[in-house]
Amino acid sequence: MEIGIDSFIATGAYEGVLNPQQNIEAIEALLSKIEHADKMGLHIFGLGEHHRKEFLDEAPAVILAAAAARTKNIKLTSAVTVLSAADPVRVFQEYATLDLISKGRAEIVAGRGSFIDAYPLFGLNLQDYDQLFEEKIELLLAIRDKETVSWKGKFRAPLHEQSIYPRPYQESLPVWIGVGGTPESFIRAGKLGLPLIVAVIGGETHNFRPLIDLYYEAGEKAGHPREKLKVGLHSLGYVAEDTAQAKDEYFPGYQEMMGKIGKERGWPIPTRSQFEAQAGLTGAYVVGSPEEVAAKILRHSKALGGISRFTFQMDNPGLTQEQVYKSIELIGKKVIPLINQA
Repeated sequence: MEIGIDSFIATGAYEGVLNPQQNIEAIEALLSKIEHADKMGLHIFGLGEHHRKEFLDEAPAVILAAAAARTKNIKLTSAVTVLSAADPVRVFQEYATLDLISKGRAEIVAGRGSFIDAYPLFGLNLQDYDQLFEEKIELLLAIRDKETVSWKGKFRAPLHEQSIYPRPYQESLPVWIGVGGTPESFIRAGKLGLPLIVAVIGGETHNFRPLIDLYYEAGEKAGHPREKLKVGLHSLGYVAEDTAQAKDEYFPGYQEMMGKIGKERGWPIPTRSQFEAQAGLTGAYVVGSPEEVAAKILRHSKALGGISRFTFQMDNPGLTQEQVYKSIELIGKKVIPLINQA
């Protein structure tokens, strides 16, 4: 199983805009974190895409290219590329270039995003939400699979015998589908035969099993071999020396972060008891000691019928750099070996 981290470069600038020096420091901190994750033996680092003042991941491929120059082994992926609001040709060119810089460590996780800001920003109609993604994933895969493409759709100018460059270092640039909780998204990924990343940021993880069964069923009906249909899981998580310490360190920043998002979306501020339930035996959050975290990832894997990748969402304004680095070290030195032994 691959273990890694996803980040949105959350700056915490909900009430104002950071100045350039603060932005420089935030990006440098992220690059240093990716470098540390590589040294600690983590397998993957993903970077999200948002178009809001509280994030700095508007151009993830650029930041991942900088990370590629400072790392040796870790895979570098989007998490997710908001493909509905992007040009698939440019997305492919950017990540093919990243693949060349990293010598074969680039991946794309394509999705529709958890915020809608990109749609008005790029002049798109939110009513076309599904159609945009379906058309653009089709074009992205066509470009990935063939150097010269003829294609016609509704939302982009057609291509006629158009060659797309550069080609990536890898023979086939990996493309995953990032999904939330709609059955249609799971079925679409299965029909396309693409690996799946499931974002579970609340509730109980085992409740997603019926949706994953839909994914496998759709994939097999479309003629895709089972080994091609991989499932990854993305959840909030953090590791410390013992479980009580991990929860105590993680909760204050978690409450602040979720409180600010909730203010926008109409959620109440989460309480400690609600957090404890989510961090419990079957809850989605993976927060605890290395032993408890490894055991929970394995329980989640079993409940979902087997996962091939797990990524921690560790952005938290209450954690110090020292705490985050220690957590990454514990993941690399203890959690991954425990999972491998199992």
